[in-house]
Amino acid sequence: MRRSPLYDYHLAAGAKMIDFGGWSMPLVYRGITEEHHHTRQKVSVFDVSHMGRYRLDGDDAEALLQKVCTREVGDTSVNQSKYTHICNERGGIIDDVIVGRHADHWTMVCNASNRETIGRWLTEHGAGHGVEISDETFDTAMLAIQGPGAVTHVETTFSVKLQPLKRFWFLDGEIMGMKYTIYRSGYTGEDGVEAVIPGGAVGLVLPMLMDPDAGDDALCKLAGLGARDTLRLEAAMPLYGHELSEDFDSLTAGQAWCVALDKEFIGAEPMRKVLAEGLRRKLVGFELDGRRIGRQGHPILKEGRPVGEITSGTMSPTLQKSIAMGYLDIDLTEPGAEVSIDLGRKLNAAKVVPLPFYKRPNA
Repeated sequence: MRRSPLYDYHLAAGAKMIDFGGWSMPLVYRGITEEHHHTRQKVSVFDVSHMGRYRLDGDDAEALLQKVCTREVGDTSVNQSKYTHICNERGGIIDDVIVGRHADHWTMVCNASNRETIGRWLTEHGAGHGVEISDETFDTAMLAIQGPGAVTHVETTFSVKLQPLKRFWFLDGEIMGMKYTIYRSGYTGEDGVEAVIPGGAVGLVLPMLMDPDAGDDALCKLAGLGARDTLRLEAAMPLYGHELSEDFDSLTAGQAWCVALDKEFIGAEPMRKVLAEGLRRKLVGFELDGRRIGRQGHPILKEGRPVGEITSGTMSPTLQKSIAMGYLDIDLTEPGAEVSIDLGRKLNAAKVVPLPFYKRPNA
């Protein structure tokens, strides 16, 4: 397995490590629920260095992105980033990515498990054109600093102004002679930033964010991928391999807002057909009765008839309810619709609810 530049730091902090997309990454330090609540209330730092990071240079970089991305990227301003999908010729989702426009190049952040696939896809469709594609994953590290106090904490620690930065905008800067990029974005439902830093420097930068003498009262603490998953699920953010895959198109996945069907891109025509014929299934949210949890692959039934499948589920630490997302037949997707989830030993009553399950105050 590959290792983050912070691997030894995680071990020293008592992290339980797991294989995530071929990387040895921290699942949990103190407890998933404790780390979840700390993120909602204060500031947490997540090591997300496993995510793929590409740089695209050349006059035709924008044209390549227009071809492979579902979203319109031609109107992207310098220092602006956009969430988009990359789809196959059938409209199935290869990955969900973030693209950013810098003054003289573009960047793309993708999922760890799809890094090589995305690299091949970009190379294949950029072949013969003026695009240079560089994989910067192993030369850099990436930290997600998330929580209601995250932006102020980063500003104070590194003497950088972030408050004027709108969500999905970023800035390039330098600290201690090291270049960095800070994005106003995240995957927790909270405010915060994601910082790309030289891999050799992140071991110096991370301790600057932590207060080793504050103990349990520390403002900023480490959090693992376990809490990141429960946080993103409460915020109804899709996860590749669960809500998103090549089995589903972006419209069925409830992500029509990041699809521009008035432009040509790989997978556009099949999605136009889906739109014309109407969705057959749709990604929705569920609340389950009781405290049992719906897991990926659990069948959804209506009067004994299969009508869908769960993609993700958890006991929400914030809401203290069993929540899940899943694909459901379109005629049952109105909030309040009642279904049953086959949990294996028994059927569990559930109802369709609006997404997201959680939205931060004053968002």
